[in-house]
Parts: sequence; structure tokens; C-alpha cells
Amino acid sequence: MFIKYFLSILITISFIVASNDPIKSFYNYNAISIDGDTISMEKYKNKKILLVNLASKCSYTSQYNELQELHESFSDTISILGFPSNDFLWQEPGSNSEIKLFCQRNFGVTFQLFQKIHVKGKKQHPIYKWLSDSSMNGWNNKAPSWNFFKYYIDSDGRLVEYFPSKIKPTDTLITRHIINIEQNNH
Repeated sequence: MFIKYFLSILITISFIVASNDPIKSFYNYNAISIDGDTISMEKYKNKKILLVNLASKCSYTSQYNELQELHESFSDTISILGFPSNDFLWQEPGSNSEIKLFCQRNFGVTFQLFQKIHVKGKKQHPIYKWLSDSSMNGWNNKAPSWNFFKYYIDSDGRLVEYFPSKIKPTDTLITRHIINIEQNNH
């Protein structure tokens, strides 16, 4: 009788555990590059990542320069992933080809750009859903509140921190993560 009772409890516990979604990994997601290629986030495994939602007609658009600077200085350590979005006052009205040309011509962007997506709302891209849902990322429920909102992911694919738009990409609040990485590698 005890064994039957014990097995019943084990089966119930197994069912409960199996039915709860564990925290999903960032590496489970894909996005379409600005050129139309599907890119698995698995590609960025073992690298630090700075994800940024971008817009070409925003007062923060000059941050493209600093994002490119980070990319050029630390591309062996951190990947800059740019996601254009038209979610905030229609400040990214261009097509993907127009966005790519704008970024290259005005800022010399060579970091990874993705197709224009929604970073909030009902059509929110799955990556941004993961970034802003604590049941998926482990702690954060903050979706972007404006263009150039930044998320920092560590080399294990864990969301570590987010930075509001006003924090520049080369601010020490962000670069301290990169500098710590550089020091740990030497």
C-alpha cells in the first residue's frame, strides 16, 4: 500500500514538473537578418550580446556610431545585434533595404542587423517576448520603452541587465561588462 501511494505521489510530481515550462534559452530563438537569412541565436553561444532596437528618425539615432565603435573594438568578445522597429512614433518607416543602406551610408554599420520587427505589443517578436517575460528569461518583465533600449546577455545566454535608451552604448554601465570580460581573458 505504501509503495502504491509513493508511486502515485512520484507520478503526480513528475506530471506537475513536466507541465511547467522551464526558463527557455535565448539560444532557442531565430531571427531574419536584414538580408533575409534565418539566423539562429545559437550562432552567438559563448559570446556576450548587446541587443538593441533601432530607429533611423529618433533623437538617439546617433548611438549607431557608438554601437559600431563597440563592434569594431570588441567583436571578439561581444556581438551587437540590431533590431529595427517602427513601434515608437513611427521613427523607423523605411523598408529593410532602406534601413540597411541608411545604416551603412551614415554610420558604416557592419554589426548584425535584422529585419524590422515589433518589440512590443501583440505582434512582439519571440526574442523580445523572451527578453521581457520573466517566466521565459528568469527575472525581467521590462519591454523596450523607446528606441535604442538595450539588453545585455552573458555568454551563457542569460539576460543579465537592460539599459534605457538614454544610456549610451559606450557608457561604463555597459562597457564594464566588456572590460571585465577582457580582463578575465588575460
